[in-house]
Amino acid sequence: MPASQQRLTVGDANMTAYLSIPDGDGPFPAVVVAHHAPGVDMFIREIVDHLARDGYVAAAPDLFHRITKEMVEQTGRSKRDQLSDPDTIEDVNATVDFLRSHESVDRDRLGITGFCMGGRVVWLAACTNPHFKAAVPFYGGNILVPWGATETAPFALAEGINCPMLFHFGEADSNPSADDMRTLDDELTRLGKEHRFYSYPGANHAFMNRFMPQRHHRTSAEMAWARTREFLAEQLQPAPVG
Repeated sequence: MPASQQRLTVGDANMTAYLSIPDGDGPFPAVVVAHHAPGVDMFIREIVDHLARDGYVAAAPDLFHRITKEMVEQTGRSKRDQLSDPDTIEDVNATVDFLRSHESVDRDRLGITGFCMGGRVVWLAACTNPHFKAAVPFYGGNILVPWGATETAPFALAEGINCPMLFHFGEADSNPSADDMRTLDDELTRLGKEHRFYSYPGANHAFMNRFMPQRHHRTSAEMAWARTREFLAEQLQPAPVG
């Protein structure tokens, strides 16, 4: 299962992406992995590698590539707080184009998952890129508010979602809260979008991350990941022949 750092071109900039490819002969379905606020760290790389072992080409782009340490120091704002939705859309689209042109990828079987701010990215990407066949946000907060150079929140773009969505929430989480979950659920139901929402008792934000013992909730994480694997297999595996 080879893993590597890839360099992608986004406009006039370069963006790295952590890529993992399954062993064996392709083409394989592919999954974009949107990272959380700490970036493409050990947890995100582990998720990418887990997906590759399950038979997906998986790639985690560095959505912070435009934001330097100097920008953080000068503004006093974190990298996450300096993200802009139009840039994020551009970065996800570049990752999609990279995967769809990769020799190991079946370009018609593409999904996306993400964690924390990456869960928000999943919703935004599903609204704005037509190539996704499955979307799996984990505890994506701030979907109801815009970020950066736009006045339109991801929530307001939900009409553009054209793939099934599986959304995981921590019952003890405040962002997204239980009220947020109901708002998102109601909107997808109103629009007739196929979706499944799960809320995990005793789980808080970042419950999937075993590298954060204070937040990790093993029972919920195992259940959520099992559901994710099943969902991705349903949506991204080829239809039976004959």
